[in-house]
Amino acid sequence: MDDRIVVDSKICSGKPTIRGTRIMVKNILGMVAGGYTMARIIDTYPELTNDDVTAALEYASQVIDEEKVIPRA
Repeated sequence: MDDRIVVDSKICSGKPTIRGTRIMVKNILGMVAGGYTMARIIDTYPELTNDDVTAALEYASQVIDEEKVIPRA
């Protein structure tokens, strides 16, 4: 995962992206949340691989695990 996800202030305002693209991790997460399959995500972004999509999901899982979650009132 570490070699596939990039955070660079010059790319997409520092949002996490897939290396070598301007595809943000949040876009992939939004597609998964919207019911897209891995195959459909790759059809939409042919420059991605299964490993890229998996890395985006692993990255999100790692980030949310590190964050302090504050319940909404």
